[in-house]
Amino acid sequence: MTGFPEYRVDGKVALVTGAARGLGRAISLALADAGADVALGLRDAGRDDGLAEEIGELGRTALPLQMDMTAPGQIAESVRQAVDRFGRIDLLVNNAGIAPGNPAEDVTEDDFDRTLQVNLKGTFLASQAVGRVMIGQGHGRIVNVGSQAGEVALPGESIYCMTKAAIAHLTRCLAVEWGPHGITVNNVAPTFIRTPGTRPALSDPAFEADVIERIAALHRIGEPMDVAGAVLFLASPAASLITGHTLVIDGGWTIR
Repeated sequence: MTGFPEYRVDGKVALVTGAARGLGRAISLALADAGADVALGLRDAGRDDGLAEEIGELGRTALPLQMDMTAPGQIAESVRQAVDRFGRIDLLVNNAGIAPGNPAEDVTEDDFDRTLQVNLKGTFLASQAVGRVMIGQGHGRIVNVGSQAGEVALPGESIYCMTKAAIAHLTRCLAVEWGPHGITVNNVAPTFIRTPGTRPALSDPAFEADVIERIAALHRIGEPMDVAGAVLFLASPAASLITGHTLVIDGGWTIR
């Protein structure tokens, strides 16, 4: 017997992209509650809506960083600043993403390019920059935030679905390539979660009722901490033999 599973991340350093609100905020707080210091990747480093203070109240250190995922220079600089401040990065959570909805025939080139730039290119560049740090350390955990949209087709979300499917496969590719360096790479794929980003759609009672009906097994909209718990598991020592995996957090939507 080698000991019981350990689900805490005491003394670890995490970098969470898109940390200001919704899933990013919940993930940052959950990691801090479990013992990690957290570098906060923010589109506007001056606006974290009190997140750094909340992390401080949990007894951990927060480092707000200017990290617009459409700006490769900011991604690289944020990683450098995090390493300068903490000495290392043990965990990267690629949470930042956008989802401009349009029927496929109405998608604009600007929407196409920006969605790929944030969701896919940004995820890769952040992984690459932090991956170099982790290779030097000989260990690390990367958790991508994908979506059930990478598993099923959502009308009006063709480009978003495409990027999330690509992230699932990027997860597998990086897991194979970086596994010899002691790095695990996994992906969480949530269903509709109550966040500021989904509030406009879920404010339509008919749409909300349809979503709840499609969440076949549990029939409820997810909450941010439902996702944060899965990320924390994959970041913890308990998940040390899991890599290249997509953990679908969908209440049963995709098994229907």
